[in-house]
Amino acid sequence: MALSDAAIRAAKPIDKLRKLSDGAGLQLHVFPNGSKLWRVAYRFDGKQKTLALGAYPEISLARARERTQEARRAIAEGHDPSETRRLDRLSGALCKAQTFEAIAAELTAKRIREGIAEATRIKTDWLIGLALADLGRRPIAEISAAEILAVLRKPEAKGHLETARRLRSVIGQVFRYAVATARVANDPTSALKGAIATPKVKHRAAILDPVQFGAMLRAINGFAGQPTTRAALQLLALLFVRPGELRQARWCEFNLNAAEWIIPAARTKMRREHRLPLPQQALTILRALYPITCHGQGDYVFPSIRSTARAMSENTLNAALRRLGYDKNEATAHGFRATASTLLNESGHFSIDAIERALAHQDQDAVRRAYARGAHWEERVRMANWWADQLDAWREADIRSHRETG
Repeated sequence: MALSDAAIRAAKPIDKLRKLSDGAGLQLHVFPNGSKLWRVAYRFDGKQKTLALGAYPEISLARARERTQEARRAIAEGHDPSETRRLDRLSGALCKAQTFEAIAAELTAKRIREGIAEATRIKTDWLIGLALADLGRRPIAEISAAEILAVLRKPEAKGHLETARRLRSVIGQVFRYAVATARVANDPTSALKGAIATPKVKHRAAILDPVQFGAMLRAINGFAGQPTTRAALQLLALLFVRPGELRQARWCEFNLNAAEWIIPAARTKMRREHRLPLPQQALTILRALYPITCHGQGDYVFPSIRSTARAMSENTLNAALRRLGYDKNEATAHGFRATASTLLNESGHFSIDAIERALAHQDQDAVRRAYARGAHWEERVRMANWWADQLDAWREADIRSHRETG
């Protein structure tokens, strides 16, 4: 007997599954929890099968009958409706996996497994986010160079040339990953080189004159803020590491007895462990800090003032330089590296290889890079001690001058 809407609404659940038949294999399954689901029972290739059509009342009786007839026609033509649906779902999932957004997410997940730095991931996600509104849902194989250029024009029009440049690079990374995974034939961003305005390279401000640097070192010694901030600036001058590497340093990375600091690969820009010799001046600062900030193995050397579970803020060191009277066009925390690089090279006492290795720079020549793995350690130890003594001399120069003329 055929079903009616009134009969379906009146069907009450019992303590077991009820099957109400409408004919042609269409059934309404009424479950003990009250849900009512449409099913089509059919035979294909000698096997009894069932096709789900959805829930009542979302799928009305009339619509369920239409879908039943569609399934019957497919069976008559030699197609299994259940298998057809499965393939359609796979096809839909595959199409979704071919979008720019999906492939970008895959690439990010891959890079996280490979140990990408959290800061790099955040910057990359932000850049990809700029492209998602226009490119996110587009099948990557259908995206043209013209579409990408339109995306790049937006930050360019605002004068954000460096953002536009980096955005082209990140979009290119997604396309090259798609090429490598056989989902697109080529990377259209290569055709866009030179299409957007080139940003003017602006180096981070740094003091390169020894007399002026000595004055800065005296100012740092007299810094009236947090003692940990003063110590961080002093160590930044002595060790010229990247500010982020210093801020996130943990006590477990230091061997004060052996006078060395090993920055783990996961925290370095080049994803390569960096070993530094510690001069006596650095050891003195660290030993004074130890009872202040060490609360157990693994704690931060420079914790946040709000929580010892977090490292010092990335703005702290530059903010301290501003308090000392140095604006962003005069000095930056990252600029200490340029100061050391310039003055060490000008000294003529040390090889370029030793200086570059101390700065944790990667040689562009792969052969030289492999050959230089010895790290020039003995020379770097001498250089670390010479540099620390030189900082003392520059810092004390003005004081001695006053004493001599006083």
